[in-house]
Amino acid sequence: MKILVVGGGGREHAIIKKLKQSPAVTEIYAAPGNGGIAQDAACVDLKATDIEGITAFAVEQKMDYVVVAPDDPLVLGMVDALAEKGIPAFGPRKLAARLEGSKVFSKNLMKKYGIPTADYAVFDDAEKAMEYIQSKNEYPVVIKADGLALGKGVLICESEQQAKDGLKSMMEDKIFGKSGSTVVVEEFLTGPEVSVLSFTDGKTVKPMVSSMDHKRALDNDEGLNTGGMGTIAPNPYYTPEVAQQCMETIFLPTIRAMQQEGCPFTGCLYFGLMLTPKGPKVIEYNCRFGDPETQVVLPLLESDLFTIMQATTNGTLEQTEVVFSNQNAACVILASGGYPQKYESGKLISGLVNGQLADGSAQVYHAGTKQTAEGLVTAGGRVLGVTATQDTLQGAIKAAYAAADQISFEALHRRSDIGKRALQAYES
Repeated sequence: MKILVVGGGGREHAIIKKLKQSPAVTEIYAAPGNGGIAQDAACVDLKATDIEGITAFAVEQKMDYVVVAPDDPLVLGMVDALAEKGIPAFGPRKLAARLEGSKVFSKNLMKKYGIPTADYAVFDDAEKAMEYIQSKNEYPVVIKADGLALGKGVLICESEQQAKDGLKSMMEDKIFGKSGSTVVVEEFLTGPEVSVLSFTDGKTVKPMVSSMDHKRALDNDEGLNTGGMGTIAPNPYYTPEVAQQCMETIFLPTIRAMQQEGCPFTGCLYFGLMLTPKGPKVIEYNCRFGDPETQVVLPLLESDLFTIMQATTNGTLEQTEVVFSNQNAACVILASGGYPQKYESGKLISGLVNGQLADGSAQVYHAGTKQTAEGLVTAGGRVLGVTATQDTLQGAIKAAYAAADQISFEALHRRSDIGKRALQAYES
């Protein structure tokens, strides 16, 4: 089978590495890919959002299957465009991708079908939004851009002034472009956060192993929100009892709700959950694999990823085996200094041979790298994800950091406490 994976980050690299293990997969292409992905797939110089270009390439090259990994092309309707040309793809169609593409759509869906989530109100006028926040007078308050914003469209405002500044930056200064023209103002939920990625064919849902993301740029969850500075799996807060509750009150109701709305969801549905004192609630849905959650979840998958992906497209997921190992995984992100704000690219990366560690002690997933005549250089905010798997979480964290210590580039930034909270949960 010839497969095309759309995207060029750490998540796509993790997907490609796992697909390579499938006996059915003979050739893998990536559009656009990156310097590290080039070691595992043939990279094609096409933007992930180039629907026409990618569809034409898939037809021309007679691709058997396409994996659309990032949110943008899914929300723009890439799966629909490929289907029109008779090419099966992994991922939801445009109408189903609204679960992530529009916060307003997803919040209204949860309200309509009684799926537990935070109280909210929707505004397209900054003044009215501020009046609402002042009338509630409860801080922190959460402000979310309605549309896609590279995983950064959520502001947690600790005071009235922060809320004013936040609304101004989103709605008036348009820091997220059109995505912030409409906002959702939400109550702030407390409790441990859990990410659960799940495979679904529109009828059956099979959750993957749970994970814990570390969104903030600095240790102790300080600093700005990023696309994710590291992850661990499984998440100790996500007990079998909580998993059962989530299946009954969130996962299945969401899949049924999408069916009812006439836009069944297929592919990978990501549930961002908060385990509140009143039970699990949905913070957000993503219409695709999370990044960097994929980098700890897929290494633990024992079943054949390609077979599962095909089952989500063919509607045969119920009969398809989805098995994960009992090991633990930890991923440490190596970022460019200054990320998520201003940073420099083009820094030479040392410590890798053909994109990986010579001793094979951990898996290195490339996010923002580029191959040049001088060698491998940085080409993004998040540069590499270093993932180790071990029998214990402590072992996995230790191994991931030991492996990360072998890699260097100028102004490298990483957190030193990935998994610390999870270890405390085990201790308590």
